[in-house]
Amino acid sequence: MNTASLVPLGVLEEQILLAVLRTGDEAFGMAVRREIKRVTGRDLAIGAVYSTLDRLEAKGALVSRRIVEGGVSRRRFAVARAGARALADTRAMRERLWNGVELKWSGAG
Repeated sequence: MNTASLVPLGVLEEQILLAVLRTGDEAFGMAVRREIKRVTGRDLAIGAVYSTLDRLEAKGALVSRRIVEGGVSRRRFAVARAGARALADTRAMRERLWNGVELKWSGAG
């Protein structure tokens, strides 16, 4: 898959992909949501998480597998090669943008 369509990632897409990586084998929708809230303080609706997970999977950035535990079926997500490349490219783009930037504050606010 060509990651050109994935880069630059939007902020939510980047956060979702990173949360999937951070949660590893526990990368189910609710765990991804909790990880984003824990790390960023951002309280996302579970529908927003799942729609982003689905969109990223459709783009080839994520893969999912249905897991049945205790009679409950859930989808476990993992970052695909295209998603890892998109994360790396997005990070590099942001670092290039920040390179040489010095934040200056005006007297207002």
